Amino acid sequence: MRNKYLSRMMAIAATCIITFPTATLAQKYVGGDISNLTDNEKKSPTYFDASGNTISDPLELFKAEQMNAMRVRLHVNPSDYPNNDPNVCQDLEYVKALGKRIKDAGFKLMLDFHYSDTWADPAKQWTPKQWEDLSDTELYEKIYDYTKDVLQQMKDAGAEPEFIQTGNEISYGMLWGKEGSSNLKKCFMGNDANWDRFTTLLSQAGKACREVCPLAKIILHTERTTQPNVLTNFYDKIKIANVDYDIIGLSYYPIWHNTLATLETTLNTLEARYTDKDIMIVETGAAYSWLPGDKDYTPSYEASEAGQKQFTDDLITMLNKHNKVTGLFWWWMDYNAYPWDTTRMDNWWYAPLIDSNTGKPLAAMSSLKNFLNGSTGIRNTVSDNSNDEGQWFTISGQPAGQNPNKPGLYIRNGKKIIVGRK
Repeated sequence: MRNKYLSRMMAIAATCIITFPTATLAQKYVGGDISNLTDNEKKSPTYFDASGNTISDPLELFKAEQMNAMRVRLHVNPSDYPNNDPNVCQDLEYVKALGKRIKDAGFKLMLDFHYSDTWADPAKQWTPKQWEDLSDTELYEKIYDYTKDVLQQMKDAGAEPEFIQTGNEISYGMLWGKEGSSNLKKCFMGNDANWDRFTTLLSQAGKACREVCPLAKIILHTERTTQPNVLTNFYDKIKIANVDYDIIGLSYYPIWHNTLATLETTLNTLEARYTDKDIMIVETGAAYSWLPGDKDYTPSYEASEAGQKQFTDDLITMLNKHNKVTGLFWWWMDYNAYPWDTTRMDNWWYAPLIDSNTGKPLAAMSSLKNFLNGSTGIRNTVSDNSNDEGQWFTISGQPAGQNPNKPGLYIRNGKKIIVGRK
């Protein structure tokens, strides 16, 4: 009897599609911001794997550690900013080349628009020099034209991004005006000034993204991780203005953003309030060698390889409890001073995932894959409509196109679907 039943089910599966209501499998992404990789390679660092074998391209190492996405920032005209930080070298030509290299290596690409000639963060969002004299109306057109042109050039260069940040750490707005101006156009909680201007800028940037890269996900990146009320004020205003985006992006560094419990409180708040949005930690990092002098509290993790790994393990354990968190990116992961500068520890970047004493990966690098592997990745949504259109995924969560032609078990719009032989 049992054999007859199994034979009948196999025959049905071979000729049709059977659907079972279930939850949708979330695609997750892990990797790092490697914006300085091309510039750092001019100093001829040597990379090794954990066994001491020389690695010709660090992307090979990251691929071997199961990473699947990389982030790169873009500045407008770094040469226009006087006395710029030498690490701010990411103009469009630089980013097109690095982006293509990332895509050719099989990674997804996150493009991070800084909309500035220098660093853009909560303390500085200076308007590019060539845009300083534009009126707000002209600036709305400029950000649209610039974003559209950049994305088209990226596509033409074989470096089309899957994720696009329209601004970097923009909790207080962006394109404030000229540095030193007495009338900077900032946005603050409890004050309506400049919010309409800011949300119009974001809408114009997002419009360009949808037109050139319609499949890309738009990320709005904030960093007030210790202040959920500031974040909810931000995303509420974004919602009221009907700004088009897909993902909430957060920065979280234990040295500046308090404990993991603080981060989890923020995640719980955002998940409950913005149920239609995924969340990504687009910047994180922890020390393995020393701590910068501007820390505002004592970190829970010591500045050592063991401390860095413990932070990473604890972070991932917590993030994997949150099905809405679909991305984790380690900032300046690739920095490596070996062997060109192994004697000046306090001048290194303090929180990469490469040991500048040896050129080998630090232990925390191998922990990152657990963000992909340590959770079911199942979202709590169910669909009973077998006619829904949408992306197909393999049972392991990999995209399978719009119409998979190989027999097997797939996930699509909240259903497990057996695809049989045609």
